[in-house]
Amino acid sequence: MRYKIITAEEAASYINHDDNVGFSGFTASGSPKVIPMAIAQKAESEHAAGRPFQIGMFTGASTSDRLDGALSRANAIKFRTPYQSCGDMRSAINKGTVPFFDLHLSEVAPKLRNNALGHVDIAIIEASHITDDGKIYLGTGVGIAPTVCNMAKKIIIELNHHLPKDLIGFHDIYEPLDPPYRREVPIYKPNDRIGTPYVQVDPEKIIGIVETDLPDGLKDFDTLNEVTMKIGKNVSDFLAEQLRTGRIPEGFLPLQSGVGNIANAVLSCLGSNKEIPNFQMYTEVVQDSVISLMREGRCTFASTCSLSISDTLAGDVFKNLDFFRDKLVLRPSEISNNPEMVHRLGLITMNTAIEADIYGNVNSTHVCGTKLMNGIGGSGDFTRNAYLSIFTCPSTVKDGMISSIVPMVTHADHTEHDVRVVVTEWGVADLRGKCPDERARTIIENCAHPDYRNLLWDYLKIAKSGHVSHNIAAALGMHATFEREGDMSKTDWSRFV
Repeated sequence: MRYKIITAEEAASYINHDDNVGFSGFTASGSPKVIPMAIAQKAESEHAAGRPFQIGMFTGASTSDRLDGALSRANAIKFRTPYQSCGDMRSAINKGTVPFFDLHLSEVAPKLRNNALGHVDIAIIEASHITDDGKIYLGTGVGIAPTVCNMAKKIIIELNHHLPKDLIGFHDIYEPLDPPYRREVPIYKPNDRIGTPYVQVDPEKIIGIVETDLPDGLKDFDTLNEVTMKIGKNVSDFLAEQLRTGRIPEGFLPLQSGVGNIANAVLSCLGSNKEIPNFQMYTEVVQDSVISLMREGRCTFASTCSLSISDTLAGDVFKNLDFFRDKLVLRPSEISNNPEMVHRLGLITMNTAIEADIYGNVNSTHVCGTKLMNGIGGSGDFTRNAYLSIFTCPSTVKDGMISSIVPMVTHADHTEHDVRVVVTEWGVADLRGKCPDERARTIIENCAHPDYRNLLWDYLKIAKSGHVSHNIAAALGMHATFEREGDMSKTDWSRFV
């Protein structure tokens, strides 16, 4: 091998205060594991010596505690984008100690290339294999790795020996041209391949290789509970009904699914519903449930950005990669989340909401309008351009003290113009072809928890009539009551009118 083998600490020595660093991966999958912790240690040492040390962070999406957690605890971040899901990072963002700007995941790479976000000084990339002529074979998550590798002045590789060499061939690396030379992205089926299985870089930019042997560290998902399974069944039954009525073409359409327990429940129910044909996926993350569906023959192919599966399952998958070779492809996020692909393939998209209002606007990022949860992720990429967009959420959280169905969302990520269907454990609200008043009645009747339905009906009684009926003073009254008393059900509309 032509490249210098270095330690994680040596790698960190190449990172300077005020550098902008691009990281590989999408979730913990494919994210570097030891160099970020060494950078955090360097930051702590520099701070102890009275010297500044912070870096700008470009990632594919969320990473892991080894990266986001370690750097946030070390106060080593001058800015962060895009999506994150780390508790310590979230806390730092909401305290204002980490400047965070959110982006649709499909936009990160092109905005970097267009110089809208700043330069990339160094790229830190997890790889399963590398060649002397600069071919980098990535790990289980791609993210923005191709773009930051091409833009960075220097590259450091984490060569992870935990990843089998047989991962070679699972990736399809393609970067579109930028305006005014952009052409169509020539993907017409989820299993089309248009690029190379590697990221090609100038080998002179690779300044060192850090060897590791670590799993992604993803835990098993929680056991599916009654609420998540009811949501999953409602989605499954609805899509089966749409097939019967011809609103979904015979043979079905490719699916996109968000992440988390509700997403796993939805996919599980789709797999067990005999009215749903075998299907393909064009999505951003493949989770454990998709692997099970592939083994059952229900999911015949998945195009994704990340093989984000638990360590328990990953070991088995790695031993049986030949089985999955014609069933999986890993793409950069600007391709996996590309709005052109979403529209062309006619995706049925399924994502989770923090809250939805009675008119069909969805908040997927901020609790009570101010506290960031994770970020918009890829939901906007998919929702706006979907054949059919579905948002799911439990009708209540916090032991019933918060209703997820409210008069007005405190932060709008997806407007009524893009949200087609809302689903809770109580039922399905199909909003297509409905005026605002009809949408409100449909959501209250079908999605609100029974304990909150009368409260929401009463809100409509005090709302000022218009194309959209609202009482401006009371629209956020349920949220105000929760902040004051800790329980939305105690809302008294007379206090707001």
